[in-house]
Amino acid sequence: MRRNQVAVVGAAETTELGVIPNVSQIQLHADAALNAIADAGLKLSDIDGFATAVETPQQIAHYLGITPTWVDGTSVGGCSFMLHVRHAAAAIEAGLCKTVLITHAESGKSNIGRTPRMTGPDSLNGQFELPYGVSTPASMFPIPVLRYMKTHGITHEQIAMVAVVQREWAAKNPRATMKAPITVEDVLNSRMIAYPFRILQCCLVTDGGGALILTSAERAKDFKTRPVYILGTGESVETPMVSQMKTFDSSRAFKVAGPLAFKEAGITHNDVDHLMIYDAFAHLPLYGLGDLGFMPHEETGKFIADGNTRPGGKLPLNTNGGGLSYMHSGMYGMYALQESVRQMRGIAPAQVPGAKISVCHGVGGMFAASGTIIFTNEK
Repeated sequence: MRRNQVAVVGAAETTELGVIPNVSQIQLHADAALNAIADAGLKLSDIDGFATAVETPQQIAHYLGITPTWVDGTSVGGCSFMLHVRHAAAAIEAGLCKTVLITHAESGKSNIGRTPRMTGPDSLNGQFELPYGVSTPASMFPIPVLRYMKTHGITHEQIAMVAVVQREWAAKNPRATMKAPITVEDVLNSRMIAYPFRILQCCLVTDGGGALILTSAERAKDFKTRPVYILGTGESVETPMVSQMKTFDSSRAFKVAGPLAFKEAGITHNDVDHLMIYDAFAHLPLYGLGDLGFMPHEETGKFIADGNTRPGGKLPLNTNGGGLSYMHSGMYGMYALQESVRQMRGIAPAQVPGAKISVCHGVGGMFAASGTIIFTNEK
């Protein structure tokens, strides 16, 4: 894909975020879609490309009343929407469509109109992990993180600091679910979920959604919103079983998706003004900083503990509050993308002054997949 040839011209989340017991999951999709379309100044009839995950493209397209010429139902977990952005940009460049809508919504807390997630007994997970009690994210992620801590010398206090710093960002965001300040002691004294994770190191469980609209950079000039250009993209998958990662102290998918995006963008790590790293659990920003090449893994915990990613730090990270404090409906990637777009538009609640390049990195499953999108506000 060529740099800066495709732009985001519409971006919005659902009207409400948090606990929404009176709206079904499919209605949340529609709410996010209509908000993004209004943001771009378009009509539903202008959409000729569509992508979504969990819900099928045909179900949401039918509900919205659109008949696209290009669709993508890639569903690889929480980073699916990063992959959708990459695929949509390629489709627009190839002339398969002109205006792509990407939606995400989950009734993750209220479970209104949501199909329960199940691990099939005949799946790899069902056969080789579930019998041993490895069944939920909270019981899957501790497997690699304990090895990561031992290998790289990461402390419990350093991982706790991730949650503390992201709460500082959330305090600046009116739509964040959790805003009250917390300390390392608060985190380490909170209820144990699955060692070493305590509840304040685990993502929120909420309802909500979001949507993006992409078109060519040439057409983007005619829109009322400030275009946010796609500078670089990357994607990969590793394994559906966390126990079968090649190495527990690094993610192969991360180490493919991130460098691909940086190479395509033609930037170095010093060029990055703003960073979003999917944080379903507090250890993920550490993996991201290391696997994306910002620093050796051994330095990641100290880097965050020293305040480098907090408000006023040299590498602002997860500036909406992240999945730990902003919101997390089950598949967080869309909300990370939304914050990158807001930062590049210059309208984020906790705006990074003069930010020109934002890296948005996602994970799907328990290191099963990864997607990286690099945005810029300069053509």
